[in-house]
Amino acid sequence: MTLAALLAEAAFYGGKFSQAFPNFGVERRGAPVEAYVRIDNKFIRLRSQIYFPDYIIIQDVSLLSGDKILADVKKGATVIINAKKISSGLNLPKGARIKLINASGLALETIGQPIINTIMLGAFAGLSGLIKLEAAEKAIRERFSGELAEKNVLALKRGFEVIKK
Repeated sequence: MTLAALLAEAAFYGGKFSQAFPNFGVERRGAPVEAYVRIDNKFIRLRSQIYFPDYIIIQDVSLLSGDKILADVKKGATVIINAKKISSGLNLPKGARIKLINASGLALETIGQPIINTIMLGAFAGLSGLIKLEAAEKAIRERFSGELAEKNVLALKRGFEVIKK
């Protein structure tokens, strides 16, 4: 949920309309959660789940064990996965692309903990062009302060740089 909120805030600070919302049931704390973000140049009236996203960000590679998470990937979509490598092939439609980033490793290097939200935010900014790095940095500084903000801004920039390579 934190990544979705930061992403929507960054889009807003970049002059776009945005919304972020979670989708979860009665699961226990720590259970997988889906979160959705809409970004547009015009006011967003739609308030439903996103069924065929342009981007999917998977923060834990273990979520790929079932087909559900990738069932709604559309042609031309981008799937960003926190992983060094994927051992098995994924069932994606033609034209969809996968981008891997070792966000956990980068987070340990920059933040000192395996908290990957800002790494993935930077990766999304670098791949999509939908949010500006400066706007994402502003969203981070609004949420965090002091040393934690500085570490997360560094993580944002590392995610942006690494995904562009």
